[in-house]
Order: sequence, then C-alpha cells, then structure tokens
Amino acid sequence: MALGFFSRLKEGLTRSTQKLTEGITAAVTRKRLDDEALDDLEDLLIGADFGTAVAARVIRNFRRTRFGKDVSDQEVKDALAEEIAEVLAPVAVPLVIDRSLKPHVVLVVGVNGTGKTTTIGKLALAYREQGMRCLMVAGDTFRAAAVEQLQVWGERTGTPVISGPPNSDAAGLAFDALTRAKKEGADVLLVDTAGRLHNKSVLMEELAKVIRVMKRQDPSAPHSVLLVLDATTGQNAVNQVRVFRDMVAVTGLIVTKLDGSARGGIVVALAEEFKLPVHAVGVGEQAGDLKPFAAMDFAKGLVGA
Repeated sequence: MALGFFSRLKEGLTRSTQKLTEGITAAVTRKRLDDEALDDLEDLLIGADFGTAVAARVIRNFRRTRFGKDVSDQEVKDALAEEIAEVLAPVAVPLVIDRSLKPHVVLVVGVNGTGKTTTIGKLALAYREQGMRCLMVAGDTFRAAAVEQLQVWGERTGTPVISGPPNSDAAGLAFDALTRAKKEGADVLLVDTAGRLHNKSVLMEELAKVIRVMKRQDPSAPHSVLLVLDATTGQNAVNQVRVFRDMVAVTGLIVTKLDGSARGGIVVALAEEFKLPVHAVGVGEQAGDLKPFAAMDFAKGLVGA
C-alpha cells in the first residue's frame, strides 16, 4: 500500500482512532492491566463496533499475556494492532481477475447509497491502468442517477457503458452486455445492480434472474460477486451481509466511506463473523481512494499505533 494512501487511510480513520485512543488512555491510566482496565477496554471495543466476539478474543489474549503487568497506552495500542491484524489477515485477499475468462464477470451488489456505482467506476479505472479492457453495465435501471453516474465514470475512464431505457429489464441488459463483452474479447465485465431493500423479495428475484440469464451464456458466471458496504452504517453492515449472502453467493466485500466514519471497527467485526475476503477499502471520492485491503496498515491506522 503506497505511503500516500496509508496517510489518507490514517486520516480517514481519525474519527475511529480518536474514540479508541481516548478510551485506551483512560483505561490504562492506572498503568496496571487489572480486571477493571480490561473490562473498560472490552466495553470500548464493543462500543467501537468491533463486535462482542472480537472484543472477547482480544481481552482473552491480553489477560493471558499481560494481566497484572504495568503497561503504557502505546504498548496497549501496539498489542491491540497486532490482535486486530491477526483477525484481518486471513480476509485481506486481493480480487484477482482471470484474464483467460474473456470476460471475468464481476457482479456488484449492495443497498442504495453504499457507493456501488462509484466503486465500479474506480475498479474500471484500476483495471484499465493495468492494461485490461472493461465494459460496465448500468444494471440499476430504476435509478436514473445511477445510470448517469456510471456514464460519467465511463467517460472519465474511457470505458464503454451499456445501459437501457429507465425501468428496463436488468437481466436482459446483462445478457446483451455479456454477448458484447465476449464478442469484443473484454477482460472484465462490471455489472451494477439495484439495491432497493425495502422490497427484499423483488430485489432477490431480480438478482436471481440476472444471474440465471448470464449463466445461459456462461455457466460459470458471475465469477465474482462483490458486496459494497458503507462503513458509516456500523453494525447495520452485518445485517446487510446476512441479507445479501442469502440472496446471492457473495464472494467478497468492499468497504467504502471509511473517511466519514467513526465506526472503522466494523471491518474487524465482519472479518471475524463472516470470514469473507475484504478486497478493498475506500477513503474518499477520488479515483485513487479505493485500494487493496492491507491488514496491518488498517489495524495500525485504526488504533493510532
């Protein structure tokens, strides 16, 4: 991870870090890591959206290795970063595009407002910079702003955008896009989807139809199903993973808007509960603000180590 991005990541996580840092300092003011200090730390981690399982795991390890010892707040931060990185390391997996598939189909799902469309644009830019040919599908046909937004990214990245009239059939659009991608020998087909969770059954049927129709052309498609989550929603992100995992076979996560959140701990809770790969994190609106997820960088940024 480039230094520039790490700096932005640390800056983006400032709100999460500040909350944790102040709490850690208060918890270890007595200097000795006793029961009271450990209880305070556990409450702090749960309050920062790490989830009860991660909090219990971290405190259990602290109790085993440091109980009764004199510690500084910096020692606690360093130890906490190591514990968090251990939880995150197994899920810090980059999304690898199989260029032999022609195209590698990436279906992008998530509720409206999480940054799906922007994420697709950023991915298209990254792949183009790696010399790949991409196509984007404006599959959220119910939201005119989503189509327009994707077209802006298409112009910005030199990537063709396949779209239809408002409220048109997303599955038919995906089928036509896959036909074109195969014909043109595209490396990646990025498919945007609707995210209207207020009527879950309709959304589930639509996603299932998109997948079913694409499989007629390529039984192995989609090759990746990415769920985009907004970090500012905190524990609600856990519910979203459950809902979308029931609808489609989610293969990986992208967490956005960490720059506007005091809830960076949610990434740790998601890693512990679902064990799904976290391919990338976003810390801003700029094209370069989406980068592969690095466990130790994130852990250090989160606790201010």
